[in-house]
Amino acid sequence: MTHQAAIPLGQSLRVLAVSETDPAALVSGDVVVGHHTDLEALRSFAAGCDVLTFDHEHVPNEHLRALVAEGVRVHPGPDALRYAQDKLAMRERLADLGLPVPPFAPVASVDEVLKFGVAHGWPCVLKAISGGYDGRGVWMLNTPESVHRTVPELLESGTRLIAEQCVPMRRELAALVARSPFGQGGAWPLVQTVQEDGICVEVLAPAPDVPAESAAYAQEMALRIAEELGVVGVLAVELFDGRDGLVVNELAMRPHNSGHWTIEGARTSQFEQHLRAVLDYPLGATDPLAPAVVMANVLGAPAAPKMGPDERLHHLFARFPDAHVHLYGKAERPGRKIGHVTVLGERMAEVRRRARLAAHWLSHAEWPDGWDIHGGT
Repeated sequence: MTHQAAIPLGQSLRVLAVSETDPAALVSGDVVVGHHTDLEALRSFAAGCDVLTFDHEHVPNEHLRALVAEGVRVHPGPDALRYAQDKLAMRERLADLGLPVPPFAPVASVDEVLKFGVAHGWPCVLKAISGGYDGRGVWMLNTPESVHRTVPELLESGTRLIAEQCVPMRRELAALVARSPFGQGGAWPLVQTVQEDGICVEVLAPAPDVPAESAAYAQEMALRIAEELGVVGVLAVELFDGRDGLVVNELAMRPHNSGHWTIEGARTSQFEQHLRAVLDYPLGATDPLAPAVVMANVLGAPAAPKMGPDERLHHLFARFPDAHVHLYGKAERPGRKIGHVTVLGERMAEVRRRARLAAHWLSHAEWPDGWDIHGGT
């Protein structure tokens, strides 16, 4: 999707991929096969590139520092990126800035986790300090017994851990912004993200029923985080809509699932904006193009569908010709994100219904039980 955004800007991308069959490699004419944890592969890849950027946060920070020391332009830089790679560093930095975060503490023993749970109440949340995504690296500890079942194995494996208070919340939100090297900022409307089993299944833009002052506060907070941390590119600030107000959950410094709706739903997509930022172009307008936009992720079905992807697309477009489909070229397996669907319209309830139906059809090659595909549920 970043490659698609680069083409109208007259830019070309070089892709570092583990395999030539990786989704990004399939659409790029300049692919270097190598692993992002291999410093020599990164050096070879970066030679001749104007700027290095990312679609995930798992490149070792020390490797990025080595590249910067050798004159490679890296956006976002390692000083900023560490706060997306290290949850403890992120929590400490945001707390120092006076921003809303849940109570937290690094933990290195069963006793420390138990003390945290007693102090802050059960359930509490245990997170891997680095490496987690899409619900991985997160464990809900409901009782002291669950601590004894979960923590010893994690500690034995060498996993660094942080405990956090479980935030009572109504829903999850995301504030997506971008920042240029010289500090120009842009913010898209605040969105609601819908999670199932730790995976985002829907994004509603704009987030329904959020007071205007709360939405503005979330955008301003995200722009402040981008400035304070020195982010260049897109920053997604994942938020809990808590009982006592907004609380920061996670940071992502790259185009993010919560912003895929912007491809068709905003004046400038997050992918184009990320490129504008890292190339030091002026940022684009972020206005939405419809009153309601919904992106629904296409997740691999529990059982192999009876139709291939092409036949599923044929039937979907016959039913929903206004659906915008993005399939990622990934092998299908249960629960894996293999694409997304975006629908635009006037009323959130109807747009959401159509997007959910379209995504379910592309996953399962069947309509969900109890749904009227012509209208309503």
